[in-house]
Parts: sequence; structure tokens; C-alpha cells
Amino acid sequence: MDRFVVRGCKAGPAQPQSKVYHQATLESLKRVVVIEDIKRFKSILELPNQTKENLIDALLELKKKIPSQEVLRSTKIGHAVNRMRKNPDPEVAELAKVIFTTWRDYIKENKNKPSIEVRCDSKTERFRHNARKLFAKVLELEIEHPLIENLEQEVFHQCSRLINIPYRRTIRTLIFTLKHKSEVQEHFKTYKLPVKQLVEKHKKC
Repeated sequence: MDRFVVRGCKAGPAQPQSKVYHQATLESLKRVVVIEDIKRFKSILELPNQTKENLIDALLELKKKIPSQEVLRSTKIGHAVNRMRKNPDPEVAELAKVIFTTWRDYIKENKNKPSIEVRCDSKTERFRHNARKLFAKVLELEIEHPLIENLEQEVFHQCSRLINIPYRRTIRTLIFTLKHKSEVQEHFKTYKLPVKQLVEKHKKC
């Protein structure tokens, strides 16, 4: 008879192991694409002087998804990943190559297969647009500037993708810091202070 030993306990007869089933969330499915996440990862890949860690993290998350042709076209995430294939870091370049090839091959084989896209509602988008306007004003940058987009996206992400009190408090705290602490603003605008690090330090989520 098979037996097992548990440290600190007497040995006893082995019990048949039952399978453990983990419930999959909708967002965990490869063909379910959160547009906000795709845009955030694209912004991370395109932001100058991005750390290798951030690039790898973004690419690993993208590897879990297979966007539809429409999402690839509307977000241009495929172009961003394709450019990463020329990254000087071989690990980043190889990972980008794997993702790009996987997406390309899947699209060829499943052109007409639908995917589920998750988008923010109009009220959420208005709040987020206003936050970007405030960041743009205090930083004296265009609202379309990559830093503005990436900063707001990171706040939204770290606040669990919710427009709530923590999100608004974090936005206000960041605006106050960037307005009154010239050194922080200078380091941020010259890419010496990573977006993720800035938000982590000031978030109220």
C-alpha cells in the first residue's frame, strides 16, 4: 500500500488526490481583450528610456492575449510590438518576436473568429480626459504627449481601473507634487523618474 509522510505527523495511508479546479475570469481568457490594457501596454512600449523590467512586464502581459484584427488596427499595438523586435536587449527583442509571430499566425488562421472587447464607459472616459488635461496644464505639455497618456493610464491601472475617491485623490496629489516640486517635475519630464515609480510613491489607492 502506498504511504506518505507529513513532517510532524505519523505516516498514514495515502488518500486519492482530487482535482482542484480554478474558476477562470472573463478577462483571463486569451480572446477577451481589455482595450484600456492594450493602450496602456502600447504606451509603456513607446515611452522613451523605459526600463527593461517595464518592457518585459508589458510584453509578458501582451503574450497572454490575442487581439482581433480590428483591435490591432485601431490601437496599433502590433506596430509597437514589432518595433520591440529591434530592441538592443536580446531578451526584449526575442519576447517581442514571439508575440508578434503568434499574433500574425493566429490572425491568418482565424480571420473571422470574433473576440470580446472591453471598453470604458463614456462617463469614465470624461473623467480620465479631464485628469489628462490637468496633467498637461501643470507639465506644460500637449494632452496627447506620451508622458501625459502614460501617467494617467498608470494611475487608472493602480487604482483597479476605477474612477473613485482613491483615483481622484491620487490625481490631486500628483498634480500638487508636479506643480510645487520642480525637481520631481524635471526628473519626470526628462524620463529620469519612471512613471510607475512616480505613481507608486504618490498613490492614494
